[in-house]
Amino acid sequence: MPQIPRSALILGLAGLVPFVWGALTVVNDGLADWGLRTLGGRFVGPYVQLFYGSVILSFMSGVLWGFATRATGRQAATGYALSVIPALWAFFMTGGGPASAALNLMTGFAGLLLLDWAFWRWQLAPDWWMALRVPLTAIVLLCLSIGVLI
Repeated sequence: MPQIPRSALILGLAGLVPFVWGALTVVNDGLADWGLRTLGGRFVGPYVQLFYGSVILSFMSGVLWGFATRATGRQAATGYALSVIPALWAFFMTGGGPASAALNLMTGFAGLLLLDWAFWRWQLAPDWWMALRVPLTAIVLLCLSIGVLI
């Protein structure tokens, strides 16, 4: 397995904080109350997860767009077209209540992992890309599922 660059790993793990924090505030009323008083309602429970998840899907569209710049011809056109899907998904599919929005985000992150794999398979992403993306996506899906199931 290729070695993930330390900075990419640290930043990837740091990017999980809002998802983990949101899940913790769903299952721990005391933590949720503290977060509500200290940070405000937007930064607890599913609300922080949903907003941040939409931001991250949009960010990942930009990452995929960057990978597409390494391609040429039809592959580049396909890469650019595929790269906008996560951002569009986040924009159109996160309305409604928190449970349906979280389910849609979960679908979006699962779909993003398939796109990550495609760009990696086309050798447009770094060799270590999937070693980073699989565990990060698994944690995101787990955290979002807590908001849906509880």
